Amino acid sequence: MATISAAMVKDLREKTGAGMMDCKQALNENNGDIDAAVDWLRKKGLSKAAKKAGRVAAEGLIGAVVSGNKGVVVEVNSETDFVARNEQFQGLVKMIGQVALDAGADVEKIKAAKVGAVTVEAAINDAIATIGENMTLRRAATLSVGKGVVASYVHNAVTDGLGKMGVIVALESTGKADELAALGRQLAMHVAAANPQALDAAGLDPQVVAREKDVLADKYRQQGKPAAMIEKIVESGLKTYYKEVTLLEQAFIHDSGKSVAQAVKEAEGKVGAPIKVAGFVRYALGEGIEKEESDFAAEVAAAAGQG
Repeated sequence: MATISAAMVKDLREKTGAGMMDCKQALNENNGDIDAAVDWLRKKGLSKAAKKAGRVAAEGLIGAVVSGNKGVVVEVNSETDFVARNEQFQGLVKMIGQVALDAGADVEKIKAAKVGAVTVEAAINDAIATIGENMTLRRAATLSVGKGVVASYVHNAVTDGLGKMGVIVALESTGKADELAALGRQLAMHVAAANPQALDAAGLDPQVVAREKDVLADKYRQQGKPAAMIEKIVESGLKTYYKEVTLLEQAFIHDSGKSVAQAVKEAEGKVGAPIKVAGFVRYALGEGIEKEESDFAAEVAAAAGQG
């Protein structure tokens, strides 16, 4: 049996970031062989990662990466907001965004893509083992145009391109790239603030529109309005609804006297060519994830009782 010195434990701890007792056990299990102990800890770390996979990861970061006429937005979740401030986690999200620029929006394809000698999935598992929290690549979306730009905006940014909300906007145009990029950023900020549901009325979910129609019709039916009048009122109500939820008809946040469509049309003079808004994606961190409600004070009290 090899003698395990404090220096060996310290060395292994610095190499792996694992806990002191885990390092000591790893060295004991592997007869003092540092490399074998590193592998042992990695395997143990990965098994820990599997155990953590059941825990809800609803914090984390949104990453937005653009490169000329291509852009991507990704959501990588962690269990606590604290991890979002971890430089290793931030680097992981940036790397995933860069990979997605080429790999596309399919999460499984992104995870299988290689970064150097390892896959993205292996890099996520390594981060889980080192940081000690469950992490998941939840989703990704890409936009591209043949001619033009994809612009981005990140709200509540913790560092460049990473934050709690990310937006990308694609503009098709043969005009000046710098003017297009400036307009694209303004539009991305608008999308972040106004949260449009679609580009225009044609892009809305037909079921959502049908439900809106039913609600409006029922309201006026109950007031005893005649059927012909209800039809006209519903059509008028739908126009108001479209102004609230579709990007091109919304009042532009940078100049509320104009719609977004009017602002884009006016920008064509500066850009020097026609502009078409080809699409947008808005990701807000954790939207749609069922979060576990935890009583932090009770947890602290319970921990104190165990100590």
